[in-house]
Amino acid sequence: TEAAINAINSAGVHYYLLKPWDPPEEKLYPVLDDQLSDWQSGYRPGYEGIRIIGHRWSAQTHDLKDFLARNHVPYQYLDVELDPEANRLRARVAPETQQLPLLVMPDGEVMTMPSPADVAERVGLRRRAGSEFYDLVIVGGGPGGLAAAVYGASEGLRTVLIEKHATGGQAGSSSRIENYLGFPTGISGGDLARRATTQARRFGVEVLAPQEVTGVRLEGPYRMVQLADGSEIASHALVVAVGLNYQKLTVPNAERLTGAGIYYGASLTEVQTCQHQPVFVVGAGNSAGQAALYLANYANQVTMVVRGESLAEKMSQYLVARIEEHPKIDVQFKTVVAAAHGEEHLEAVTLCHITTGEETRRAAAGLFVFIGAIPSTQWLQGVVQMDQRGFVLAGPELMANGMPPQGWPLKRDPFLLESSVPGIFVVGDVRANSIKRVASAVGEGSIAVRFVHEYLAKL
Repeated sequence: TEAAINAINSAGVHYYLLKPWDPPEEKLYPVLDDQLSDWQSGYRPGYEGIRIIGHRWSAQTHDLKDFLARNHVPYQYLDVELDPEANRLRARVAPETQQLPLLVMPDGEVMTMPSPADVAERVGLRRRAGSEFYDLVIVGGGPGGLAAAVYGASEGLRTVLIEKHATGGQAGSSSRIENYLGFPTGISGGDLARRATTQARRFGVEVLAPQEVTGVRLEGPYRMVQLADGSEIASHALVVAVGLNYQKLTVPNAERLTGAGIYYGASLTEVQTCQHQPVFVVGAGNSAGQAALYLANYANQVTMVVRGESLAEKMSQYLVARIEEHPKIDVQFKTVVAAAHGEEHLEAVTLCHITTGEETRRAAAGLFVFIGAIPSTQWLQGVVQMDQRGFVLAGPELMANGMPPQGWPLKRDPFLLESSVPGIFVVGDVRANSIKRVASAVGEGSIAVRFVHEYLAKL
């Protein structure tokens, strides 16, 4: 076992089995099934599916690629600058248009500059609910929302999960999660999201993505969720698991170059454009650390831009140690990005030392931003109690001086993960004073379902 673990850490061995594996139905075949499923998800046979013709510095092309990748829809990307086949295919299927990106479907249909919503239903993603009423509605498809969906549906609740972009949330875009229990070699955020989404669907969860929730209203015992398409879904219980958004850079040219060299999150679909070039990672959390290590496999230099004085304040020690040992990663402490430069795409960044004010301009092929924590709770304004930053208060956080919140209608106190409105529960990063880890979000998602059952039993 020790030799196998050393091989995993140093030589990249993916898995090991201990003999004897008798009975094989329990100890061998399930492992092989799991390994084959992983292989199948990344296997790329001769391609006959969706093709994207675009420009590598096009923000709309980036959004389309990222949307398909995060929703696990296979596609082939052809760059008009780098791939001769791109212009040959373009001349054949859309000779009269100069607009990009083009999306070419397997049946020959051509979509010009499509939005993710345009593509969603065409590729089989579901955006409309199959019913007007559910026992449980979950808003947010990150680890917490997916866990609530799995436990809710597996325990007999008619469940629908609504996700604005793609299941997985911020964790779904992580290049590697190495401290999640049960995966000794680590697992990518995309793989974890794929497995959890498959598991939820197997139990009968309806997954609506991409679909946005714009509001919620209360009608007696019902929690009415309003959707961006104008429809409405009723439920007895609501779990809020919308997570956080990364804070936008407010420096010169940042907005203009977003999607053209500046990316929020890991944006693993764009790492190929950074090969053998310098890139910058802004942030000091685990997501930033994992991204830096992943990008170091492609870039010739990765510079982490950190406002604080150390990585250990917010990052797990195993990541800190690996970053400090990596020859391609440099960390600039007490430093911020002061400006971004470039015409059609990012070409350079200006860094500013907070203490001295000294500025330096550095060439950059990519800037990956992992800063801030903005909760996605605008649609809950005026419905549940939040703190000043928009995080939802739940359970003990609501009990000022040991008393339930003002307007609380029940004789009992709020449950552990229950908001100031009975039947609306909150899990994961969006909950005030939560622990920002995948495992804790999963735990809260499963625990919330227990309280949902208790709530439903007393209706």
